[in-house]
Amino acid sequence: MKDQLQCPSCGNEVLRYRSPFPTVDVIVLIENQVVLIERGNEPKGWALPGGFVDYGESLEQAAYREVAEETGLTLVDLRQFRAYSDPARDPRQHNISMVFIASGEGELRAGDDAAAAKLFPLEQLPHPLCFDHSLILADYIASI
Repeated sequence: MKDQLQCPSCGNEVLRYRSPFPTVDVIVLIENQVVLIERGNEPKGWALPGGFVDYGESLEQAAYREVAEETGLTLVDLRQFRAYSDPARDPRQHNISMVFIASGEGELRAGDDAAAAKLFPLEQLPHPLCFDHSLILADYIASI
């Protein structure tokens, strides 16, 4: 998408290109259950732990950081699952998410912008989940 802007120096019109934001989501498994967080910010509801990739950070570093911040867990055996890029997947803006799978270790606790963190059996997930996380987990379940 392109927006027209005016150069503050010369006054000429210039184009500004908008790009999607990179994010990560992590399917964290503990004893055949998945970790979900209850979002403290809009959109509220249950979701996979994850968030935005910081400038200068790899996707993997972002996955480790976001899970630690939101759940207090350490990730083991982190591996990429799939990328999700539907422009409508997040109501706030166009985000592209790399989804990872990992095991979680440590004491599960809500932190950062998570109001709660809880384990759910894959057969008993709350509905609906935020964003496209129901689709992500359905794809994961179909893959196992």
